[in-house]
Amino acid sequence: MFPGLPPARRRLRAVRHRLGRRRRPIAAVLLAGSLLAGLRVVAPPAPATVPVLVAARDLPSGATLGRGDLTTRLFPADLAPAAASTTGAGRVLAAPLAAGEVLTDVRVVGPGLAEIEPGRTVLPVRLPDAGMAALLAPGDVVDLVATDPGSGESRVVGHDVDVLAGAAEVPEGPTGSGGALVVVGVDDDEAVAVSSAALAQFLTVSWNR
Repeated sequence: MFPGLPPARRRLRAVRHRLGRRRRPIAAVLLAGSLLAGLRVVAPPAPATVPVLVAARDLPSGATLGRGDLTTRLFPADLAPAAASTTGAGRVLAAPLAAGEVLTDVRVVGPGLAEIEPGRTVLPVRLPDAGMAALLAPGDVVDLVATDPGSGESRVVGHDVDVLAGAAEVPEGPTGSGGALVVVGVDDDEAVAVSSAALAQFLTVSWNR
């Protein structure tokens, strides 16, 4: 190829000839690279994420959260629940939690429960009969009935009381009784009467509907 030319010029001519034959494929590759770089510039950045605690398995109401009950998942920062809990170990569930569900403050026993009972008082009350307390579940609506252990007289001290957290067995109280604690939401004007009855009288529940 290219007879009569010096070796150096022949090599240069050969390189130019090869480049000329491959000009279109090279241009296509360069164009594709430019388009890819442009897409990377135009594409929005990945959304910011935050770690969120979720249930590692189905958890029942009243369960004390321990190691292995929760796991951490990354949620887009604008989709993570505002009330998502940052701690879980040792806390008691006020309602069941399904596997993969976000743990929030309104799902555990504590001040967060007041958020689902606006305008009402959230109280833990002791029911002397643990078996009766075990019949209650979050979402139940009951009346609280107080019975005087001396006279045997009974009266309703809490009307349409919302059960917010299931029963948890507790040590003996000031009156020497054991039983179980249930977290409830009561009308503000009945809160004192319910608290007093829980300390000095025998509390039972009744379903009115």
